[in-house]
Order: sequence, then C-alpha cells, then structure tokens
Amino acid sequence: MRNDPGSWMVPLSMRVCSLASLLAVMGVFLGQANVHAETLTEAKDLFRTGEYAKCVEVAAQEIEGGRTFVDWYVLKTESELTLGRYADAAQTIDDAKKVSPTNLRLLWLERDVRRFNGQSNQAKEVLAQLGAQLERTSGIYRDLETSLVIGKFFLEIGADAKRIRIDLFKPIQQRAPGLPNAYIAAAELALSKNDYALAAEDFQLALKVDEDNPRVLFGLAQAFEPSDSEKAEEYLQKTLEINPKYIPGLLMIAESHLSAERYDETEKLLAKALEINPHHPSAWAIRAVLAHLANDTAREKECREKALAHWKDNPEVDYLIGKHLARKYRFAEAAAAQRRALQFDSNYLPAKMELSNDLLRLGKEEQGWKLAEEVFDADNYNVVAHNLSTLQEHVAKFRTIESDGFIVRMDAEEAAIYGDRVLQLLREAKSVLCKKYDVELNEPIAIEIFPKQQDFAIRTFGLPGGAGFLGVCFGNVITMNSPASQTDNPTNWEAVLWHEFCHVVTLNKTHNKMPRWLSEGISVYEEIQRDPSWGQSISPAYREMILGDDLTPVSELSGAFLRPPSSKHLMFAYYESSLVVEFLVDEFGIEAVRSILDELGKGLQINDAIARHAAPLDAIDAGFQQFIQDRAQAFAPEADFGAEDLPQPRITELQAWLKEHPNSYPGLQMYAAALIREQKFTEALEPIEKLQQLAPDYAGDGSPLPMKAQILKELGETQQELAVLEQLAKLRADAIDAYRRLAELHAEAGQWQSVVVNAKRIRAVNPLIQEPYLLLAKAGEQMDEGEVAIEGLSTLAVLHPYDPADVHFRLAQRLHETQQNEKALRHVLLALEEAPRYRAALKLLLELTEHDSPLPDRPSPAKDDSQ
Repeated sequence: MRNDPGSWMVPLSMRVCSLASLLAVMGVFLGQANVHAETLTEAKDLFRTGEYAKCVEVAAQEIEGGRTFVDWYVLKTESELTLGRYADAAQTIDDAKKVSPTNLRLLWLERDVRRFNGQSNQAKEVLAQLGAQLERTSGIYRDLETSLVIGKFFLEIGADAKRIRIDLFKPIQQRAPGLPNAYIAAAELALSKNDYALAAEDFQLALKVDEDNPRVLFGLAQAFEPSDSEKAEEYLQKTLEINPKYIPGLLMIAESHLSAERYDETEKLLAKALEINPHHPSAWAIRAVLAHLANDTAREKECREKALAHWKDNPEVDYLIGKHLARKYRFAEAAAAQRRALQFDSNYLPAKMELSNDLLRLGKEEQGWKLAEEVFDADNYNVVAHNLSTLQEHVAKFRTIESDGFIVRMDAEEAAIYGDRVLQLLREAKSVLCKKYDVELNEPIAIEIFPKQQDFAIRTFGLPGGAGFLGVCFGNVITMNSPASQTDNPTNWEAVLWHEFCHVVTLNKTHNKMPRWLSEGISVYEEIQRDPSWGQSISPAYREMILGDDLTPVSELSGAFLRPPSSKHLMFAYYESSLVVEFLVDEFGIEAVRSILDELGKGLQINDAIARHAAPLDAIDAGFQQFIQDRAQAFAPEADFGAEDLPQPRITELQAWLKEHPNSYPGLQMYAAALIREQKFTEALEPIEKLQQLAPDYAGDGSPLPMKAQILKELGETQQELAVLEQLAKLRADAIDAYRRLAELHAEAGQWQSVVVNAKRIRAVNPLIQEPYLLLAKAGEQMDEGEVAIEGLSTLAVLHPYDPADVHFRLAQRLHETQQNEKALRHVLLALEEAPRYRAALKLLLELTEHDSPLPDRPSPAKDDSQ
C-alpha cells in the first residue's frame, strides 16, 4: 500500500472543484458555520494565543449546547492533544464519531489520538478506514480543509510528494487564495523534504493572508534557520509574542541552547514546555539528550521512557535523540538511536536519512550510501537524499590512495598531482600530534577532498552551502575543499589538513566528547606550533573586539560558534579559542590539557575538567581575560585605529590631517596608497615606515609589507625588497605573490635551496598549477639533487606541459641517474612518442637497453602513467 496509492490519486487531483461549485455543495455546512462563526473565531483565537485550557472549556460548552459542528470537536481535540490530555482527546473523538462517523478530518485526527493513547494498531486501522472511506466516496465533492487532509493521507501512505504538492495543494491555493492552511500544507511538505526555499515561499504567501498565525511564523523561522539566523530569530520571537505557549517555538529555542552548550538554559525551556504538556515526547527526548551528555545513564533511560510513555513506538523520539547526539559529534550513539527508531517503523525515512549521514561520518560508506539510495528510491523529493545520491556518482569516480592507516579519496587528476603530498603531511601530523596528545589511532582515517565546493557541502552537511568552511572532521572522517574550489582567494590547504587531522586526534582521545571551542582552539593552536605563518594572529579588528564588547567568556565559547553576527565574529571565535588553549598550556602545561581531554573522554563536563586540572572556571575566565587583553594592548600600543573623521583619500588633505593625527593607522594606510597611485614611491615609504613602526609584525589585511615590497621593486632596491618579502612569507601562509617573487629573486641569485622553499610554499596554496613544479625541477637540476628534480618533473608530466617531450626526457634522465631505470624507460618512451626523432631521447633509450635483450614490440605506455 505504501508504494502503490492505488487509483485514488489520479481522480482525486481531477476532482478538486472550483470554489463556487464547492460552496454550493457545502451550503448546509456554511449555514451552520455562519450561525456560530463569531464564537468559533473567538475560540480559535484562544487556541492561537496559547489559551488551550480555555479553548477546551469553550468548545465543551458549545458541544454540550447542541452545537455539533465538526470544527468544535476538532478544536477541542487539538487543544487536548496540545495539553497532553490524551485520554480526554480520545473521549472527544469518540463523541464526535457518534455525530459524524465518516468525517475524514476526524478520522485523520483520530490517528494521532490513538497513537498517543498507546493504541498504535488502532491508529493503523483508522488510517485504513480513512482510505476505505475515501475510496467509497471518491465521486463526492469535498470542502477544501478535507481535501488538504486527503493530501496528507496520501503522503502518509507513500504517494509521490511532488504530485501531491502540484496536483492537490497548489490548485487549492489557486482556488482559495485566502485559505492559509493550503499554503501551510504545501510549506510543511517542502520543509519535511529540506526544501527550505520553497517552504519559505509558501509560508510567506500564508503570512499575507494570516499575519498573526503562530504556525506560519514558526514555519518561517524553520525555513530561514539554515540560511539566515537573524531572520529566523525574528520570526521565532514574533511567534512567541503571539503565543508564549507555542511548544514547537519553545523547543526550537531549547535546541539552540543545547547546540551552544547552554544546558541550564535548555532545561529551563524544556521545563516551560512541560508545564504546558507534561508528556510532550520531544521535550522528554531532549531531556534524554541532556542526560546522555551529562553521562547520567539512569536519567537518560528514564527520560526516554517518559517520552515513549503514551505513544510507545513513536519513532520520532529516538530520531530526535539521535539527531541531537549527531550534532554533538556522538555519531556512534546517534546511529544506535536511529536504529532504535527504525525498529519502531522500518519505513520512517527521517531516521533512515539521519542514519545514512551518521554512517557516512563514521566512515561506513557502503552502508551509508546504500541507505541514502533507499531513501531516494522511496522519496525522490527528499533534497538531502537526492543530493547524496548524485554525489555518490561523483565520489565513485575518485581515486583512492591508501597508506599507513589513511584512506584518501580525491579527484583522479588531483591525486596524481599532490596525492603524495597529502599522505606525506598526514604521516607527519600523525607522528607529531598522536605522540603529543598520547593517542593511538586503531581505525583507518578517511580523507575526502572535493574539487567542487557544492560537493563538499553536500557530503558534509547534506545540502549546498557552508561556503565559509574549508574542512570538517567527524572523528575518523575528514572532508575538505580542494584548492580547485577556491579560485579567488585560495588558502593554504596544508594548514587546513593539519588543522583537521588535529581534530581526529582530539576527538579520538575524548571519544567525541568535547566542546567545539576546545576542539577548534587546539587545532588552531597546533597549526601555529607546526608553522608560525599558519593559524591566526592578532589584527586591528581583533584588537578592537578584545578591548570592546565582543570577548566571550571561556564558559560560553561554544555559543560563539553557533550563530555569530558575522563571518568576522566566527573567525574571532576560532582565534579566541586558540588563545584559551595557549593560555592553558602557558599557565598549566600541556599535561593539564591532556588530562582535561582524558576527563572529557570519561564523560566529565568541560567546566569540571578544567577546574580539576587547571583552576576553577571563574579564575580561568578572569585569568584569560587579563591574558588576552594584555595581548591586545601589546599590539601596536601607540597606534590609533579609529576610522572616524577620516578625510577624502587625496594626498594634500591626508597630509594635512596626519599632522594632527600622526599615529592614525587607517589614515597612514590611505596616505601610502594614495602616494603609490600617483607613483610617488619614495614619498610613500615614509608613511609605510611609520606603519611598520606602529605594528612591526603585522601581515594581515592592510599590512604595509606588500606595499613596501612593491615600492622597493619599483625603485630597484632588490636586497631591501628581498628582506621585506621574507618577512611577509614568514608571517602569512597564503602570500602566493610574495612566494613567487622570492622564487624569482632567489633563482636570479642562484640560491636554489631558497627556490625550493618558495616552490613548496606556492604548492601549499595552489598545487594545481605548473609553477611550483617548474621551480622544483629547475632547482633540482641546478643543485644536482635528483629527488627534487624528479618531484617537480613527475608532477609536471601529468599537468599537460607545453613541451611534454622535454619534460618526459628530463625526468627519464633523472630517474636513470638515480638507478630507477624501469621508470626511466617508460618516460623516455613517452618522450619519443611525442617526438620520435628526439636524438637525445633516442640516445638515452640505447643506454637504457644496451644490456638488455632486444626490445619486443612494446605498446606505448599510457600518457598519464607518470610513475
């Protein structure tokens, strides 16, 4: 039945009559409604504003007074369900069926009533009864609200969701543009499929006809939450202004606190929801999550049992528990919860979809992809399932490289270019970080590198987006953006990979039981330990935030990652977290940090772990605040970073203004830039030197170092330019233009080892261009270091060089010199395939084969066989 809705669907979509015809058929019902419209409207307003108990009273009085219009029974039942009065709701439904035993709206509502009274089998019977009633009366026109129920019924039995939306919900919207429930039904359908944009569109249409409807406002909050947190917050606040007892809204705020690790606030919201409905399954499910995070097994079991007390096989309970555990990176526990949900209902697709994602994040790709495919086969409107199904086709074409406990999957062409470097860096990180944090990795670590940002986002989040993320670690699985996806502002991919592998170490050590701020803080801190140009450093913007109102106490740092006001605030959260780690290491030693991680792995809460191995949290907050403020005060202490009252960026005006504001950092920047535009290079050196005096080691945005290097190049001051560029290169991990110029200058001076250093710096930013490998090849040849030359030439060979014959021949020479004759032979043959009369290559071929038996007819090796 689930996969075959039968013959109902087609005639149903054709039987939605015009509004005029429908009103004619419904005349008797409309007559009843008009008599009591005012009372019914007032009662609905009570429900809408959260006066559920009063609504029950009013409805009961009307029913007792002989007003048995179905809407009164529906309103009374919905109010009783909201309050958790499940037995009362069952009695109301029984009374209603005496009056209207075949009413489809009542039957649909009875389905939930039976479930919450522990009568799941009866609920299935009601669903079957609804289907039979619908089939018996398929030729009868129905009111629009009943038509919406019919659409929901077909969704329940597995009909095509897109057809329901297009063939049923949309025509009702067109025929009754003033009916908000038609828009709500379509919007909630889109929302259930993660189609947030379409959901927002329909909710906004509903808002135009019913602007004070909490259900509509809350739906908009849900639709905008993934993309626009400020707008979502605005709609959520409006929801609760109208109805302070709107339980889904209260739970949404509770979930937000849960994500930010504000567990006391989470509990307050849950308590408020449970005051309204003491049996609400979602509230108890979230309480079970809180107990799990507190390592309170008995309490967790108790809360889950209360969540299932009335609807004993409700799959949503374990689905919710698993979803929130996954958000805490507890993927193994989350997967177990989803499996429990599927034991209740093997066709519950939300749990199956979440389980798919959990398994993929646990590195169990075969099982995860299979489940995603099952969801997509059952529901091709599910956006996440569709995205994953499409992505699987792309990933299947990746090349897999395995070595030393690592499984790297990446684009085949990219693997040939820098796959070896990926493995080399991972081996180094494993050696350094596992030893430092006393971790032994017993399972393979999977690293997936995506050349398309959208594919990375889908693999990581299930949906496109996440443009600010370069990599994500789930424990034993890392997903990363390839440099190919960062065309405009490439970052140092080696630093990103080191950062993400550090997460592998700390998440394994704590069994994924660590707050986000600490995990990110250690990773950024370890970037800097590996290379001072990696990670983050103090900047004018950060200085202002530290000394202003943007500093977050250590005890609240995870919240800084949840909904930052801007991308700048998010990056500052990373920076601040890394300084907390630096503070802990400086004050209490790396042993204390290791011990804190050990305690987290045993289930201790972060504040307790810090207090046990460092100091009480209030002392940590105070000590860290002094530490970070000292760091901010030490940065450019004489500089004025205020940007108010700056003049126009003209030389004369700036010159005059700077006489009164000699230490204005933005003023000096503007003045230097204006002089450079006018090619007054010598004059520009004065404000640049002043900027350097104010902030000697600053190389971030607006740093004077690139400007100074440019001026010195124009003036022909090569040695001074070289010194500035070296300083810039040591301070920045993505200064690719500086690396290029350094390589050029060192090559001119014959300093080939320095050329190698800068070639590798270029490769760390963009390994997909020929430039670093040309430099390595030339430097290796000039220094007569075969391995360096081979490294450059072998990569050039797969990068479609301008003169492939020359590259293959030079590579063959170097391989021959290092006694790698089999590989040399392959490359000399490739050279001759490109240029059959290449005399030097022919001569080398003779050298390689003179001691061998005559060559048989050998097929030419594939052109991408560079090894």
